[in-house]
Amino acid sequence: MDRFDGIPEQALAWHKAGKGAVVATVVETWGSAPRRVGSQLAISGDGVIEGSVSGGCVEGAVIVEALEALSDGDARELEFGVSDDDAFAVGLACGGTIRVLVEPVGKVLPEGLLEELCAARAERRPVAYMADLASGARALIGQGEATEALNQRFRMDRSGFDEGSRIFIGVHNPPLRLVVVGAVHIAQALVPMARIAGYDPIIIDPRETFGSEARFPGEKILNDWPDEAVEAAGLDSRTALVLLTHDPKLDDPALEKALRSEVFYIGALGSTRTHGKRETRLEAAGFTAEEIGRIHGPVGLDIGAAGPAEIAVSIIAEMTRVLRKGA
Repeated sequence: MDRFDGIPEQALAWHKAGKGAVVATVVETWGSAPRRVGSQLAISGDGVIEGSVSGGCVEGAVIVEALEALSDGDARELEFGVSDDDAFAVGLACGGTIRVLVEPVGKVLPEGLLEELCAARAERRPVAYMADLASGARALIGQGEATEALNQRFRMDRSGFDEGSRIFIGVHNPPLRLVVVGAVHIAQALVPMARIAGYDPIIIDPRETFGSEARFPGEKILNDWPDEAVEAAGLDSRTALVLLTHDPKLDDPALEKALRSEVFYIGALGSTRTHGKRETRLEAAGFTAEEIGRIHGPVGLDIGAAGPAEIAVSIIAEMTRVLRKGA
């Protein structure tokens, strides 16, 4: 399942097809706004839309303004108050206020910049779109070039204005992904929880009896040897790896690949004694203490979990802590 919304890609396609395109982005909110900052709506020159900035409350007005901006070739900032009645219609208890930035593609949002943004998203590279609303400048910044303040935005998936400035930063992070090695009973609880938390799960187990459609209906299952499978799945900065077999023949090959990757979380099932043996094997394989220290073992927060479901809760909680706060 691809959790990208596809708004920049759709806007670029409309623009290249000669239809004209506008990207509308929520840049600020007050109160109980229907959509979070960074949410986007694409509007074509013939009025077709993709996405949402309010869940339906103000889209009509945004479309009118977007088509006028496309004709004029200028950017616009729009502010809307969402009434309590309109908010209730989209599932909120009370209303709020949203500010929307409207940018015609080509004249305000450069085509080349939009192409770079779409390429980064396709390659699962975190990138921030920066719009200086005072000077009109637009730029992209990759995670490797980011300041600590911007890295905090990447960690929190938090778009918004730089404090005290007119520079809006739109964070475009790849969808979160969870790679689970070991299609065991804990995985059966962990995978649906991960989906609720926003992850796209991949289950790896060469044992087809365990890694089967019957046990994991509708999920992506790779019945390959773990070291080959994790490479095929992809290991990047938006991926968490959880090892659940506590069989060194299965866990260790995947673990060695992960320790040389940028995955943000590595968790391995097993007791403290089992983890100690794991560390000894990795030391013998040439890994440093710092590299081995990236492994969370025993996996999950220590909440006194009993049973597969509670262990899965503890794993999701620890993954979230590491993602948002760092190791």
